[in-house]
Amino acid sequence: MSSVLELPTRELDPVASAPAAELNAEFPERLLLARLRRKEPAAFELLVKTHKDRVFDFCVRMVGDREEAFDLTQEIFVSVHLHLDKFRQDSKLSTWIFRISKNHCLNRLKYLKRRGRGRSDDYAEANELAINASVGAPTGPDEILEANREREWVHRAIAELDEDQRMLVALRDVEGLSYEEIVEITELPEGTVKSRLHRAREKLVGILERLEKQAVHRGE
Repeated sequence: MSSVLELPTRELDPVASAPAAELNAEFPERLLLARLRRKEPAAFELLVKTHKDRVFDFCVRMVGDREEAFDLTQEIFVSVHLHLDKFRQDSKLSTWIFRISKNHCLNRLKYLKRRGRGRSDDYAEANELAINASVGAPTGPDEILEANREREWVHRAIAELDEDQRMLVALRDVEGLSYEEIVEITELPEGTVKSRLHRAREKLVGILERLEKQAVHRGE
């Protein structure tokens, strides 16, 4: 993501600025935001470092193509950089970034559909914590093989959901966001979020069952 880190910035305030080493993941958000608004490179580097992997993972799940997701991630952080002054601090900074990510992904999907391009079969690695929680951490060769197979099924199953369902599953079940955060991101009522997520999970279970039956039929 080096190109994101090289975004043009305004001249630094030498008194207010701090070395990058002084900024870390535990840096208070309000102070980080203040330095971001002063266009300090070290603060923006920390912002990108903290959020880029989750943003990229979300983009891959939405558009199903790693190259498209990489481009989207770059665009999203450019947008974050350009619109920081519009962040009202009525939600967490991470929630605001996900809302921008959601908008970019939906716009890219519309563009790809107009161009006659669908989602590819190229999916990112699943969130390891989410996968391990569902299948358990493998300990031997056979278990590792089975875990990889189930991981691939999860990728394929999520890819078969429609874009709204993918978004909710990614935000809630993969990223672990709260319903309050998802409401902020999707701009949907909480009841709608919960009902759509319930239907998405039901569909996901059905897809996984079908994939398992197909694998048994093929003797995998």
